[in-house]
Amino acid sequence: MQAVRLTQTGPIHGRPLEVVDVPMPVRSPGEVLLRVRACGVCRTDLHIVEGELPVLRAQVIPGHQIVGEVVEGGSEEVPNGTRVGVSWVGGVDGDCPYCRRGLENLCDAPTFTGYSVDGGYAEYALARRDFVVPLPAKLEDAHAAPLLCAGIIGFRSLRVAGVEPGDRVGLFGFGASAHLAIAVLQAWKCEVYVATRGESHQRLAASLGATWVGGERDRPPVELDRAVTFAPSGDVVVAALSSLRKGGVVAINAIHLDRMPEFDYDKLLWGERQIRSVTNMTRADARDFLKVAAEANLQPKVTIFPLSEANEALMAVKADGIDGAAVLVPDALLKR
Repeated sequence: MQAVRLTQTGPIHGRPLEVVDVPMPVRSPGEVLLRVRACGVCRTDLHIVEGELPVLRAQVIPGHQIVGEVVEGGSEEVPNGTRVGVSWVGGVDGDCPYCRRGLENLCDAPTFTGYSVDGGYAEYALARRDFVVPLPAKLEDAHAAPLLCAGIIGFRSLRVAGVEPGDRVGLFGFGASAHLAIAVLQAWKCEVYVATRGESHQRLAASLGATWVGGERDRPPVELDRAVTFAPSGDVVVAALSSLRKGGVVAINAIHLDRMPEFDYDKLLWGERQIRSVTNMTRADARDFLKVAAEANLQPKVTIFPLSEANEALMAVKADGIDGAAVLVPDALLKR
C-alpha cells in the first residue's frame, strides 16, 4: 500500500517525509483495519516531523485525523463498512489513577495515533476498536477529517476555558482549530474577538462572523471573559492574558510552546485571572463535539492534497499558507 513515512526528523523544507510502498498492516485482537478515505494535517504532525517533540519510534507513519471505513475487525457496535473517525489519543491503559478518575486525557500510558503508533498518512491504518467514533452521514470525508483533532481539541479548549453562553471570547491565532471553534461559540451566542497575523486569516475570521478582528499585536476593544491561544508562542499567551477581565481564563491550545516570557504579575495575573493548559482529549469530547458539529452543519474550509504531497501540505501549514485546514487523500481515490 502507499504510505508516507518519517524515518529521520528535520526541517519540513528538507522534505523529510518519504512516499513508500509498505505491506498492509496486520490487525491484532481489539483492533480494526481501516481503509483511509482522508486524513487531516495537524500542526502537531509538523512538531513530530521537525523533531520538536521527542522521537518515540525509529520510523512512523504520521497522521491522527483519520476518516476511514472499517474493513476488518468490526463488531456489533461498529460493524464492517462503518465510516469512523480516529483522533490523536488512540488508546489509554484504563487503569492508571487518571483513567480511574475519568481523566483519560491525562493517562500515564497513552497511545498517540501517528506518533507512538502508525497513523493515517497511508491507504490503510489500524486503530483500537474502542477508540473509533462513528461519523454522522452528513459530514463529508474531507470536511470531517479536521474535526477529529482540530475540532475536538478546540471544543475541549472552550470547556477548559470555562466558556459560558453569551461570554466575550478571544481567539488568538486563527488556523484550523480556531476556525472550527468559532462555529461552536456562535451556537452558544458568544461574542468572538480574533487576534491573528496574516490578512487571509483575518479575512476568514471576518467572513465567519467574528465580532472584531485585529492583528496579532492588537488588543481587543473590550475586556474578555475567556480566551484561547492557538499559536505555539508564549508571547501570544501574554497578549491573551492582557486582554482578560478579572476572573477570566486563558486556555493554551498547544502541545508545544516556544517559551513563556516574563510578565508583570500585578497587571496581568492578579485578580484571579488564570492560565490553563489543554492536554489531549477524551472520547466524550469527541462524541459531544461531533454531535454539535452535525447539528450546526459544520463545514470547515479545507484544501485537499494528494497523499504523495504530504511534505507540501505540511510546508503550507507551517507557512500559514492555508485558510482553514489541509487534508490528505490517497492518490488512488483522487484519480477516480
